[in-house]
Amino acid sequence: MGDFPVTGKRVLVVGAGRSGVAAAQLLLAKGAKVTVADVKPELPEAVCQQLAGATIELGPHQPRAFAAADLIVLSPGVPRDEAAVKAARRAGVTVVGELELASRFLRGPVIAVTGTKGKSTTVTLIGRMLEAAGMTTAVGGNIGRALSLQALASTPDTLHVVEASSFQLETVETFHPWIAVFLNFSPDHLDRHASVEEYRDAKRRIFAEQTDRDWAVVNADDPQVVEMARKGRARQLPFALDTPLAEGVVTSGDRIVHRTPAGDVPLIPVASVRLQGRHLMADVLAAASAARVAGVPPEAMAVAVGSFTGLEHALERVAEIDGVWFFNDSKATNVEAARCSVESFAGGLVPIVGGRFKGGDLRLLREPLAGRARAVVTIGEARALVREAVGDLVPIREAASMAEAVRTAFDAARPDGTVLLAPACASFDMFVDYAERGRVFKQEVARLAEERREKRER
Repeated sequence: MGDFPVTGKRVLVVGAGRSGVAAAQLLLAKGAKVTVADVKPELPEAVCQQLAGATIELGPHQPRAFAAADLIVLSPGVPRDEAAVKAARRAGVTVVGELELASRFLRGPVIAVTGTKGKSTTVTLIGRMLEAAGMTTAVGGNIGRALSLQALASTPDTLHVVEASSFQLETVETFHPWIAVFLNFSPDHLDRHASVEEYRDAKRRIFAEQTDRDWAVVNADDPQVVEMARKGRARQLPFALDTPLAEGVVTSGDRIVHRTPAGDVPLIPVASVRLQGRHLMADVLAAASAARVAGVPPEAMAVAVGSFTGLEHALERVAEIDGVWFFNDSKATNVEAARCSVESFAGGLVPIVGGRFKGGDLRLLREPLAGRARAVVTIGEARALVREAVGDLVPIREAASMAEAVRTAFDAARPDGTVLLAPACASFDMFVDYAERGRVFKQEVARLAEERREKRER
């Protein structure tokens, strides 16, 4: 950590999304000559204002501009094997990602969280636990404020809690978390990564620069996570819901405890956890483990957990209409996340599944759907894939829009069931991102509620 010499350097930032804009602002503040390249034909005026002082190049990438740079910074959404990037790297230009760039300017320690699912919930909980303990905390990365914006205000006392995706980790070189949290691993983003192995290699880089003075918080219930952590040098603190641990963070009776050779240290009452879904309890254990290493008192952990009802779009309770409950889990963008979402309910379930498929095995939804689902409503490009995977098991209803999906699912769930948006897919075929998909789902639920109210009043 510490300053990275960029003053006077020609730096090309590729991608004008949230992370790219933040990287450009950091570089400008550090005296670099910044050009921002984006394939879009135009950018919103607000984005252009944020990039004041930088040169903006729009449209197809120009290899000459890439080769002329002293440094190239990739936004997470830009593949590192893009032709212009590969050509620049061959020409000797240094190429880093936004996470790597920002980390070189941080002055405080990093708590980084990765995994296929649960990152945002865990990062948020860790941040709240640290804040409840009175610690100076900055939360962001793949959610919230980009790490580059945190870097501008970083102090030696700042604890940076960072959500780290595979897209960010695949380009790190010196990124060095004091505490690295690895939640779980299952195939994902195979529309971007060439193979599961490549995706795994990106994820395991969270441990690459750690030393024996650092900590790895690992899910002992996930053998792949355990194996990846074993190759690192950091001290380990495991957590588990199912695996018996002689040492680590577990649930025991009505408490989450830190099990040690000297006995169990009570951390959080289980009754204070207000999140639905067993998989979210694992996120609470992971957050408590990281907070324990960071020195957060159990009382502060309990306060943070007790006031946390979950994130928007993460098993979010939306509404009850005529006996049918609606839940929004738009963040369940891969098969494993959707499986856990479905398993959070006992029965009477009608999931809305589909979107742009990212890889994995949709047949893994068969077991949790059996005995729980009354029907499945499919949307988006993956409709045929969903039907092929589970259509012989449960009735399939297709919908061309979210409005149709909500109403079709409502009819199938009546009179006392649950409609669950758990797409198992990306949103980009129909929406800007998972957040827009979740918001549209909630808007349609609200419209349905109004329609039902008006019908009753006639």
